[in-house]
Amino acid sequence: MTAAREPAAPLPGGRKPVVVTGGAGFIGANLCDRLASEGHDVLVFDALLRPGVERNLAWLQARHPQRISARIADIRDAAAVADAVRDAAVVYHLAGQVAVTTSMTAPEDDFGINLHGTFLLLDAVRRHGQATPVIFASTNKVYGSLSDIPLALVEDAYVPRDLTLRARGIGEDRPLDFHTPYGCSKGAADQYVLDWARSYGIPTAVFRMSCIYGPHQMGTEDQGWVAHFLKSALRDEEISIYGDGCQVRDVLYVEDAVEAYLAAWGQIGAVSGQAFNLGGGPANAISLRQLLQAIEELTGRPVRVTYGDWRAGDQRYYVSDTSRVMRALGLRPATPWRGGIALLANWLRQEGGLTTPALPQRNRPAVMEALR
Repeated sequence: MTAAREPAAPLPGGRKPVVVTGGAGFIGANLCDRLASEGHDVLVFDALLRPGVERNLAWLQARHPQRISARIADIRDAAAVADAVRDAAVVYHLAGQVAVTTSMTAPEDDFGINLHGTFLLLDAVRRHGQATPVIFASTNKVYGSLSDIPLALVEDAYVPRDLTLRARGIGEDRPLDFHTPYGCSKGAADQYVLDWARSYGIPTAVFRMSCIYGPHQMGTEDQGWVAHFLKSALRDEEISIYGDGCQVRDVLYVEDAVEAYLAAWGQIGAVSGQAFNLGGGPANAISLRQLLQAIEELTGRPVRVTYGDWRAGDQRYYVSDTSRVMRALGLRPATPWRGGIALLANWLRQEGGLTTPALPQRNRPAVMEALR
């Protein structure tokens, strides 16, 4: 359990439903659970295309039978989208094709889901004429490969040679630079969402997310690497690393991401038309190798790893400068990554059907101290 949070301020919306596209996915399920727990009626709009997400939907409906309803439909279905958002208090748009690798092999689907689907949603909101807020899940991939940033290798991790950049991370003033079909589709959708505030007065906000992790994540080799690494290690399965494993990301526990999404709705008037980098920030920046070492400490056994070539568009370094989003939304500091990883490991053991021993007792005091 994480430290208890103070009750959130009442959110706007009255009895109108909150629509969460991709609501059966990892972040969506956690967001829907929190919204329903706070008394909101939630419509989960999801095509259930990703293996395993139907379990998330079943979990939500079992926990909140009076609050959670579902529309099983594709974000590319204009009529279904228009019907779903007609009376929404707010739309959280999390539905998407999420893997760079898939975008390289199926670029038309990537375009249709990420860009055309987003346009259909925005246009439906515009046509209804009710100024329904739209909060969009974008990605750090909108900044491209960041290959112009000189890096140094320090303790199995790439870090910027520029000490100021190393301390702060990548800010929202970084020029956009779309790489790969995924980067193009998400980046263009990102810009459409922001423009709908300018052109049509629709209250919108964009989160350019780094690596979110936590319970209900269907981590695979292509997406959700933190959960994928943990699941593989707990099953004693080999992990494939593409590149040298020194690439760095900032990781954010999903409860902290949910806090940001709720705060954005609560303060949509102040943040409308703005994009924010959302991640764990420099304090939660880790390389793949550093995560593997932490997993070995948690499980008490070595992790089996193989190495392959770098993948298209992979950033050797990306860490969010979170100062702007923290300031604008009044967010508290993120969950320390070691404590969050331990929480996810225990959830995978207890809820994910893994029989590996729980977190060793000798590690519990350190974990709980990290969460304070």
